[in-house]
Amino acid sequence: MRKVNITETVLRDANQSLIATRLTYEQFAPILEELDQAGYYSLEVWGGATFDSCLRYLNEDPWERLKKIKDKAAKTPLQMLLRGQNLLGYKHYPDDVVREFIKMAVSYGMDIIRIFDALNDLRNIEVAMDETIKQGAHAQGALVYTVSPIHDVKNFETLAKQLEEMGAHSICIKDMGGLIMPQVAYDLVKNVKNAVKVPVYLHTHCTNGLAEMSCLKAVEAGADGIDCAISSFSSGSSQPPTETMHFALENAGYTTGLAHTTLQNINDFFKPVREEFIASGVMDPKVLTPQPEALSYQIPGGMLSNMISQLKAQNAIDKLDAVLNEVPRVREDLGYPPLVTPMSQMVGTQATANVLTGERYKVVLKEIIAYFRGEYGKIPGKFNEEVAKKALRSKQPLTTRYADTLEPAFEKTKEALKDLTTRDEDVLSYLSFPQVAEAFIKNRNKEAAEG
Repeated sequence: MRKVNITETVLRDANQSLIATRLTYEQFAPILEELDQAGYYSLEVWGGATFDSCLRYLNEDPWERLKKIKDKAAKTPLQMLLRGQNLLGYKHYPDDVVREFIKMAVSYGMDIIRIFDALNDLRNIEVAMDETIKQGAHAQGALVYTVSPIHDVKNFETLAKQLEEMGAHSICIKDMGGLIMPQVAYDLVKNVKNAVKVPVYLHTHCTNGLAEMSCLKAVEAGADGIDCAISSFSSGSSQPPTETMHFALENAGYTTGLAHTTLQNINDFFKPVREEFIASGVMDPKVLTPQPEALSYQIPGGMLSNMISQLKAQNAIDKLDAVLNEVPRVREDLGYPPLVTPMSQMVGTQATANVLTGERYKVVLKEIIAYFRGEYGKIPGKFNEEVAKKALRSKQPLTTRYADTLEPAFEKTKEALKDLTTRDEDVLSYLSFPQVAEAFIKNRNKEAAEG
């Protein structure tokens, strides 16, 4: 009986996709020990937007959050999502910062680091992969799945081989938009499994109503594991329900190693938490049901929830459909980048600007200018020359990896912050989100002085 590994996402991606990463440590701390005993392959607890959200909204030190999780869940491997050279921010960082960040994450208890680049430019994950391996953690190389005229099974198979050659201990097919069709999932997993010797995992979302079918087909094709979310924080723009997939897989002759009674306890714990977020309006019903129209505009769950929040804040929620229709047009102009952080935010925000200003590219975001310059990596396909010309003006695009043009920054920043903090963790937080982290550190220092 073949085992299918299950990664639980309720503390990271499910939380990010459904409630814009507003789950505090105190809200889930009482259930950590049961999560640790459920039999999961791993618990995804960090990375993605959790770092930013802790500092910006939750008044939590993300490093301390990770340590406290590890203290209560020491048995099950902890997993995080890392954006390669972007780390957990929205720009590229120098190699020394990438290495220091990974060293610190592993020292705080991180076991599995899933590493991807938004453009599938593998030059941008080499350093992160290398340091993860050096630190003795599990380096999971992720290929970002998307649908476009330039992406096909052969393209992804080639990327998988390259990831294995880079030393990846496993490979994840990362479908952030919930776009992968069941038969494509079967074909892609089958091809990748034939091409590499390391384990292969599938990560997808229920955004379009395909995820459960695609996960089952992926398993039938030989996938070693899938990502799921406990049922009260599943579906919609989140992952397939853990319990449902557990029963389906067991019924189909596989084993998951999960304890159903423990899963039931975990779900019972999160039910009232979910109700609190619905009652407060943080969990919008729009992200709770499948929206197959997204097969056209291809928007990931986290991006959709953030876009709704942005439009509400500007009293422009009535423009949602117009923005959703503009997204694929902007994406085509940019050469079909996969819609994953930070590209999803960039494309979404540019599409929003195009709609709200009433003129396409009347305002060109500085991130879009940086994109055309090559600061995020190699543009995947043919792009709109007129838009590029408007963005670049007289600037010339880069011909090398952007990180190669950056000066080392960790020691210099540490020296600059010596009067504010002596903690390397704080230096890394500041490098990731300068203004937000500085305000957080100052507030913490003030509270310590007063208390």
